[in-house]
Amino acid sequence: MTAAPRLDLLQLPFLAFAGADVIGWRDGVAVTHASWRAELRRWQHLVQTTPGQRMALFHHDTLQFAAALFAIWLAGKTAYLPSDALPDTCRQLQGEVDAFLGEFEAHCPALHPAGDAAEGDTPDARPALRADFGGLVVYTSGSTGLAQAIPKQLGQMANEVATLEALFGAIVGEAEVIATVSHQHIYGLLFKVLWALCAGRPVHAGSAFFPEDLQRMAGARPWILLSSPAHLKRLPEQSTQPDARQLRAIFSSGGPLPAQAAADSARLLGQRPLEIYGSSETGGIAWRQPQTDPLQRQEHWQAMPGVEVRLGAEGELEVRSPHLPDSAWFGMADRAALVPGQPGQFELRGRSDRIVKLEEKRISLTRIEQLLNASPLVEDVRVIVHQGRRARQFIAAFVVPSAPAHAMLAAQGKLALNTALKAVLAGAIESIALPRLWRYLPALPVNPQGKVTLSALTALLESPAAAPVVNAPTLPQVSELERSSEHVQLALDIPADLLYFRGHFPGSPILPGVVQTDWSLALGRRYFDLPPRFLGLQALKFQRVITPGMRVLLDLQFEAGKSQLSFRLHSEGGQHASGRFLLGAA
Repeated sequence: MTAAPRLDLLQLPFLAFAGADVIGWRDGVAVTHASWRAELRRWQHLVQTTPGQRMALFHHDTLQFAAALFAIWLAGKTAYLPSDALPDTCRQLQGEVDAFLGEFEAHCPALHPAGDAAEGDTPDARPALRADFGGLVVYTSGSTGLAQAIPKQLGQMANEVATLEALFGAIVGEAEVIATVSHQHIYGLLFKVLWALCAGRPVHAGSAFFPEDLQRMAGARPWILLSSPAHLKRLPEQSTQPDARQLRAIFSSGGPLPAQAAADSARLLGQRPLEIYGSSETGGIAWRQPQTDPLQRQEHWQAMPGVEVRLGAEGELEVRSPHLPDSAWFGMADRAALVPGQPGQFELRGRSDRIVKLEEKRISLTRIEQLLNASPLVEDVRVIVHQGRRARQFIAAFVVPSAPAHAMLAAQGKLALNTALKAVLAGAIESIALPRLWRYLPALPVNPQGKVTLSALTALLESPAAAPVVNAPTLPQVSELERSSEHVQLALDIPADLLYFRGHFPGSPILPGVVQTDWSLALGRRYFDLPPRFLGLQALKFQRVITPGMRVLLDLQFEAGKSQLSFRLHSEGGQHASGRFLLGAA
């Protein structure tokens, strides 16, 4: 039997597709290879006429992003891919790059090809790219510190594209690609851009941030879903579900997928998720597709072809892989156990201890999290070292309370829960390691890749304190959970004595719909540079009431090109309201 030919990214196989073939979809309209190659030529002209070798690239449209990325590589330049276009990110990039391309915010002017730009040299000759060329710099999520730059050679990504096709090509077939994750991160870049283009699978240019997006994109054609645990965990609460009859596969990466989320995905979408384990440094390492039945579920991971695994001196996983820049062993921050008699199989046993020093004492943040997670009062937790006033350092804990903890909060208040959780730690850790600050959240803040970052946690501590409650407050307490340049997720704690509950309705107060829309637009203006004029509301729906004392999540997505702000209010009980603001210039 003849082996299937190796899919080679370096040969730019997608340039050989017929011009009339569909390379992807943009707002439901087919984009042909011919029109995409015209976009590529416009980006080539811009890149070739822009001084410097280091190009920062950020673009929400996956097809435009892909055209710009390959234009940078064809010009022999290096692409720097930040995970967002926020002000702090741009400030850090300014000393590293020579130019910004794409859709950065106004605080960081970026170049974009003009519609009538000269076409320049045609890419149709299919020039090969060099495997040893350092054409890419990506960034870690920054979960324990500032995001770190990671250079990558094109050969590393070419090897991984070939690996993905060998592993999953037969399962995926010719299905088109729909993603809830961004292509600005290595997972989305490989799966949604490089692998998809090389294999000739159509790509949806937009991301499915909201259930309505996923429902609209998923049609009668075969499709696959690229997602993350953060998105898949929210599936059951969504009032609209996509047509999954043509769904071929679900991929999940960015962290372990909880068993319940895997079971919910299988029940609602008819597919058991394929989980991918890896990192920004290593690319893909292993995969699994565990049973959703908890009694049959196994947590074993299988190393990808060509990837070797072993254990280090402290039980941490070490990897040697063609997805790395050399043949040296790379140490992971995860502890593991090898499965006897099963080459390449292993179980993950949690993160290696994160050791910090506090007043010359060595403190394990991992140990504190393990102790708190073992308590029935805690659903999820992260702890960090925070530097407060007068340069004093202390431990801060961010806790997602369980149902019993919510009951304690309601009946006895925050101090009682703080005391109960400190008692969990007492006797097991030194007093200096007891958290001095506690934040209780509906969910841990995650970035678009589903990662909890240090910057997001720190922002919760540094945000202004909520205004003191007066006789009749008019605003909720707002906590930022997730943020990118076009999407933000906020937690809204609704005061029981909110002014707008008075008289609406006596004996059964509910939050008026007009207040929900007013808050959504006001918070949208806080986080995005929105056009000043309100033109109308579309697709407005109110599904469930919001009552005093509730905690709800607000998702906001701003589409600058359409001058539209979409909002969605939801909670553990399901979706409460959604709609779309139409905005315009003054």
